[in-house]
Amino acid sequence: MEDITMTAAKTTKKDETEQDGIGALKLRVRLTITEEALGTSSANKELHRDYIASKAPDAKSTEEEVAALGVQAVDEKGRTVFPRMTVGDDSDVPFLYDYQIKGFFKDAAKMMKKVRGSECAKVRAYKQAIDGLIFIDQRRIPWLAEDGTPAHVGPTCERPLRASTPMGERVALASSETVPAGSHLEFGIILLDKTLLPMIKECLSYGRLRGLCQWRNSGKGTFTWEVIKPAKSYSA
Repeated sequence: MEDITMTAAKTTKKDETEQDGIGALKLRVRLTITEEALGTSSANKELHRDYIASKAPDAKSTEEEVAALGVQAVDEKGRTVFPRMTVGDDSDVPFLYDYQIKGFFKDAAKMMKKVRGSECAKVRAYKQAIDGLIFIDQRRIPWLAEDGTPAHVGPTCERPLRASTPMGERVALASSETVPAGSHLEFGIILLDKTLLPMIKECLSYGRLRGLCQWRNSGKGTFTWEVIKPAKSYSA
């Protein structure tokens, strides 16, 4: 398998939009999952309201996230699901929130920072950089099918969860909605410091090994990526 740092190096060749120095850039990308991705939102609205949504970056988003779970989700409280949005006439389209993409960047940067010579290792305070200098251009990012139409959830993924406790080994059954392999996300990435572009590209390349959403250590949610619109100067 080709080394990730080598792949990133190939995709960070400088052009007129990738000059040294401070300046805002925006590029639009497509992430295509190579393995199914699992829903991460609790289907229990009360649990989501009291705990999970309270961890969202903005407290005001709690009601928004709870409402996005939909009526069907409440009937299956043991599952994790995708929130739903309306795209055109379709009101049952699963989506990811912008902060889930930023969470992926943090996870990828944390791992790649351990690789000597990587782009992530060159950014000292990567968490602060991702929090304050890198933004996703839309709040809700719909899953799209291979033909570009809205995607829909696929079969439920069930798997055992094992944990060692003072009472001994415990096993529970986890159940999650899925979106099928081949589905994709399209969104823009805004960088207030253009020198962070190589790090972001390296993180995206890491996604083919460890991807998005739940159970990613098993290979779920891995993806390939491509640039739809090259990086260009951006002003808010």
